[in-house]
Amino acid sequence: MYSFISFNFSSFFFTFFLLFGSLTALSPTTSSPSSSSSSSQLIIDSTAEFQGYTAISEFRLLNRRTLFQCIDPNPFLQVNISAGSGSGLSDDENVTVTVSGVLNPSHLDWVAMISPSSSSVRDCPLNKGYYIGTGDISELPLLCHYPVKAQLLSNDPDYMGCKKQECKRYRKGICKLNACVGSLTFHVINIRTDIEFVFFTNGFDAPCILKRTGTVSFANPKSPLYGHLSNIDSKGESMRLTWASGDQQPQQVQYGNGQSQTSQVATFTKNDMWSGTNKNRTHHLVATPLKSPAADFGWHDPGYIHSAVMTGLQPSTSYSYRYGSDSVGWSDKIQFRTPPAGGSPELKFIAFGDMGKAPRDGSAEHYIQKGSISVVDAMAEEVASGNIDSIFHIGDISYATGFLVEWDFFLHQIMPVASHISYMTAIGNHERDYINSGSVYITPDSGGECGVAYETYFPMPTSAKDKPWYSIEQGPVHFTVISTEHNWSPNSEQYLWMEKDLASVDRSRTPWLIFTGHRPMYSSIPGGLTQSVDPRFVAAVEPLLINNKVDLAMFGHVHNYERMCAVYQNECKGKPTKDTNGTETYDNSNYNAPVHVIIGMAGFALDKFPLKVGSWSLVRISQFGYTRFHATKEELKVEFVNSEKRTVEDSFRIIKS
Repeated sequence: MYSFISFNFSSFFFTFFLLFGSLTALSPTTSSPSSSSSSSQLIIDSTAEFQGYTAISEFRLLNRRTLFQCIDPNPFLQVNISAGSGSGLSDDENVTVTVSGVLNPSHLDWVAMISPSSSSVRDCPLNKGYYIGTGDISELPLLCHYPVKAQLLSNDPDYMGCKKQECKRYRKGICKLNACVGSLTFHVINIRTDIEFVFFTNGFDAPCILKRTGTVSFANPKSPLYGHLSNIDSKGESMRLTWASGDQQPQQVQYGNGQSQTSQVATFTKNDMWSGTNKNRTHHLVATPLKSPAADFGWHDPGYIHSAVMTGLQPSTSYSYRYGSDSVGWSDKIQFRTPPAGGSPELKFIAFGDMGKAPRDGSAEHYIQKGSISVVDAMAEEVASGNIDSIFHIGDISYATGFLVEWDFFLHQIMPVASHISYMTAIGNHERDYINSGSVYITPDSGGECGVAYETYFPMPTSAKDKPWYSIEQGPVHFTVISTEHNWSPNSEQYLWMEKDLASVDRSRTPWLIFTGHRPMYSSIPGGLTQSVDPRFVAAVEPLLINNKVDLAMFGHVHNYERMCAVYQNECKGKPTKDTNGTETYDNSNYNAPVHVIIGMAGFALDKFPLKVGSWSLVRISQFGYTRFHATKEELKVEFVNSEKRTVEDSFRIIKS
């Protein structure tokens, strides 16, 4: 029996240490007992401790909880898993976890899939001294064993009513004690480290451990996985393939008719994550009192990121490839298509921002963007049809925000699109921003990643690390991709680059100039400098757009779709008219100002529009989806696609005579 366990262990120990203050706090947030004041040492398992972090939730704080074995006399409890073969878990499968022998089901019962934050579970005992030094005396410190996802057992509709039973005690052939059974299905992908399923009660707020399965391994933790493509230049003759593996030895991509390229191998470590005390930063900064999630309880070893450039290709041409090695195995053979070269007459692409990822098994995870699944599924249908040349994802990529295993979840989710066509990205606040890290905005939004994970997984054609701005041409479009999170003030390095890049565009070759970054210049959603529109950014950069006759400025950050008129300095300089087909048309033959559009509706919870909006706001839609573009030399056509209904909710075009 364990239903009586409603006692809050955290509150008990908080009171205990108030009475006996000679011991240090249980929370592993300080490097030594003397590293903070006595008052801060008494903040135990409190959300107040985490107000500097993004997306606070009960589940997200589990890594900071002090765990205990439940006071439970039930001898019948068992937790079993049904998955894979005897050789271990496959790279992608559904695992059934069955909890049996339950005498009194509770809505506070749950099962977690946990993974060691280090590269091997063997590393955990080596850190025992660190945990004791911080006062963390729990049997299972989740700083080491990382709760990746979890489900309430009430997700099994038969559990709470005890509709599935098994007899645990007979007398004279008659059952005298029935126990309840519950089952959950977890979608598991290869994250390279051992995993374990643990049965908890007391909910997420004050959990204690009832039963554990013991660790289970992946059959091949070195598998080459999650390949995705990007461009390195505007010629359409080369494509970069990037993938993850547990293998640090160089691998290969084999493509075309017997061609191959050897990978460059990169990785990053916990020491590369930003916590406010890093010694490898050049900024004169004040140290933060707590480690960031990325450098502490959210860390998960990324393995090794491989990257190889396929050369000798032709633009707008289909090929196949596979990646890996004989020693670790090979991926399936995958079909891909190169984009049209810059200056060619036509381009079809998709653009969106703020997507992230979501589980397909009903689990809780540290940060979920529920709309992302419908968006990926709808885009995958378009990519499979062969009608899309490339994709642009403009910031807020995975929303891992310091929980590094969620990059694997995201890369797995986008494979149906990113493994087949070029997937170009821009950096957002949830990739770069962190307190005292040198980002423009002093927020905790990256969870301490500070662009390291993003730039390793998505190497774009930039000039250097932590300078994530670039331009590229595809078909008749020149894309200028900036970072709104890095210094854009006049005479900064990025500003001077923008000024030069925009002025250098040959409009006879690429008549369409699209300017894109994460944070918008116009939005009907109110908020301060870090919430929607930063007037300093607008004042500094907007003149460059109009001086260089930018046709379209597209941004994310605000989680909806909003289309503006041709706008400059908060005034409409030109509005569209309807053509013979009823499509709203902006005529840039006589240029007035850029058309602005917000496309941050690809997954994150949607923002609602206020009743009062700017005079420059023409169309406002709060639905999940993406934008689809068709560019020719004479016309840039844009459609907003509702990903759940697969319908076009808004369309417009820009023309030039």
